[in-house]
Amino acid sequence: MSLKRSTVQQLLSSQELDREVLVKGWVRTRRGNKYVQFIAVNDGSILHNIQVVADAEKFPEEALKDVTTGSCVAIRGKLVASQGKGQTVEVQAAEITVLGKSDPEAYPLQKKATSLEHLREIAHLRPRTNTFGAVLRVRHALAFAIHDYFNKNGFFYVHTPIITGSDAEGAGQMFRVTTLPPEHPPRTADGSVDFSEDFFGKQTNLTVSGQLEGELAAMALGSIYTFGPTFRAENSNTARHLAEFWMIEPEVAFNELEENMDLAEDFLQSLVRYALEHCADDLAFLNEQYDKELLGRLHFVVDNAFQRLTYTEAVEILKSAKQKFEFPVDWGTDLQSEHERYLVEKHFKKPVILTNYPKEIKAFYMKLDEDGRTVRAMDVLFPGIGEIIGGSQREEDYEKLTTRMAEMHVPTDELDWYLDTRRFGTAPHAGFGLGFERLVLFVTGMSNIRDVIPFPRYPKNAAF
Repeated sequence: MSLKRSTVQQLLSSQELDREVLVKGWVRTRRGNKYVQFIAVNDGSILHNIQVVADAEKFPEEALKDVTTGSCVAIRGKLVASQGKGQTVEVQAAEITVLGKSDPEAYPLQKKATSLEHLREIAHLRPRTNTFGAVLRVRHALAFAIHDYFNKNGFFYVHTPIITGSDAEGAGQMFRVTTLPPEHPPRTADGSVDFSEDFFGKQTNLTVSGQLEGELAAMALGSIYTFGPTFRAENSNTARHLAEFWMIEPEVAFNELEENMDLAEDFLQSLVRYALEHCADDLAFLNEQYDKELLGRLHFVVDNAFQRLTYTEAVEILKSAKQKFEFPVDWGTDLQSEHERYLVEKHFKKPVILTNYPKEIKAFYMKLDEDGRTVRAMDVLFPGIGEIIGGSQREEDYEKLTTRMAEMHVPTDELDWYLDTRRFGTAPHAGFGLGFERLVLFVTGMSNIRDVIPFPRYPKNAAF
């Protein structure tokens, strides 16, 4: 019976020593002397490497000439207690096979420090670094935790369209999807592009949100969530924007604003708690290397009940603050990140949920408050990052919704299907959106959102 491969994570946590093992992975370093060589091997299953000890009598220099940084190896040997510092176990090599050679001079990931900016240019190799191995493992853990949370709480996962015929969400510029020839597209009599000749018979785009379709599903299944890619064609090169990103959008029938806040708070605390419990080594590494306050901020979120207050109350606090802000604060203006962070980090010293924003700065589908000036919106604010979740109770009243759409110049004919849920058995409902990369950015402590997605898409860049 052939020997089954063990992962580095399995070997490092094993209590069963003095047994034959097979490990495969990529060489991080090789060092030693004329008597013995030490090979550090990593297979991505854990932050740490496993040390392989190769005796020079069995493995002379010629036998190890292709065991260089970046090469891929299969090593058969005995798992034993380590004699050196830094690891509890090591592998005494009996057989070393090079599965894939690597030119040590040309290999881009040398032991010396490499900037994050440079690593974006070699995104196909950066997962092999400690930093991006850690980030991607945390990203996986959070994605799993999201599905696990909703599954345990009775939500159904709904796949909403990536291609949409509506641009009425009003969330920014959209990418057009077309099969029409770019040089000479068909034209109508007035000279405009004839989209009736296009693949779908109409103009279509990549979606900016699954919310509207999610609302339809919630009106039948009760509690649903979406988790999929979304796209915005904003010409933005900031450290907080991507052209392609993932969104989580729960929608719950019969929930109102209060229940929506309860869900958001429990959801976020659950995700951060999961990362702290299951990604301890990776988070400790990121805390040490990139952000010494990372673990403190994560505990800040799970250890504090979220402060809840209205937008109007927040504006009064900000106007009376002794701190000088770059952007002035007045009722009716959208709050900036500096304002949000002041409320969280300085004033309340806990995460904050702001509610009841002026209707003029929020979307058409948010439920109007009785005062006619504000809507039942909510934003969750975190330390270091500001807004992490935006949501609302939705307007379920057909007349009020169509009036708002007219005021905001949203075409009702394009959203007739959406309005049907208000015509046929309408019900109160609420939901929110969480940008997945923004969550990963917060949990990993990375400073640029391009470093928390495997292959970032942004203006003038769609490499790999």
